[in-house]
Amino acid sequence: MNSEYSVLSESYESIKKEIPFKPEIAIVLGSGLSGFCEDKKVINSIKYIDIKNFPKPTVDGHSGEYIFTEINGKKVVCLSGRAHYYEGYDVVEAVRPTRLLKFFGVNKLILTNAAGAINADYKVGDFVLIKDHISFFVPNPLRGKNIDEFGTRFPDMSHTYSDNLREIIKNIGKEKNITIREGIYSQVSGPTYETPTEIKMLRTLGADVTGMSTVIEAIVAHHMGIELCAISLVTNMAAGILDKPLSHEEVKEAADMATVKFKILVEEVIKRI
Repeated sequence: MNSEYSVLSESYESIKKEIPFKPEIAIVLGSGLSGFCEDKKVINSIKYIDIKNFPKPTVDGHSGEYIFTEINGKKVVCLSGRAHYYEGYDVVEAVRPTRLLKFFGVNKLILTNAAGAINADYKVGDFVLIKDHISFFVPNPLRGKNIDEFGTRFPDMSHTYSDNLREIIKNIGKEKNITIREGIYSQVSGPTYETPTEIKMLRTLGADVTGMSTVIEAIVAHHMGIELCAISLVTNMAAGILDKPLSHEEVKEAADMATVKFKILVEEVIKRI
């Protein structure tokens, strides 16, 4: 048995009795988007600090817990906050909260993040439906011995982001008058924001938005056979596009302003999948 699978098994065993149901859908809530759960009935919550072998998020806006709830008749687990590679965790540690979803029985995953817009046609407050990604700037979370219990050694990444889920989200956007763009996301290591020259490079490579999360989670979810989609909220224009410094406070402020539309969008997605 793969040693990382054993680690995850221990994590699951440490909280198994606290899991109230088998969730159908999981949502990872990005920076500033944790307010999504504020008006939901919490059936149970499990903090990462109480889970054996788990990373402990250290970033403001990332509480680090599984929140079990029901939304539109669906059993849902929300991951309020995430552990990031830039916090000093090994990439394998950073994806453990996503990996554990397979033990929960999750078969659909909605990833969200706050992102900087590289595409100058985008504006703060836009939602960007990720159709593909660039992952060369952080270590691949599948590096090392393959976890055969989860998936193949060499997974095909041609259709990481579900065509079906993306079509549903685009239709919701049209119906609810929510601007949804489609684009390419690039994960970088952080914690520094990119330099203007790095942004020019990413634009040349084809990236529309960039951030410090999501891709590594998408890779392991896809490896495990979980159908997934990912939505970025543009919270700032990337370095060099506007003549102003970037800040985490700006990210949280933009996320707060988008909360209402975000709730409408995600709740409708859950209803239809």
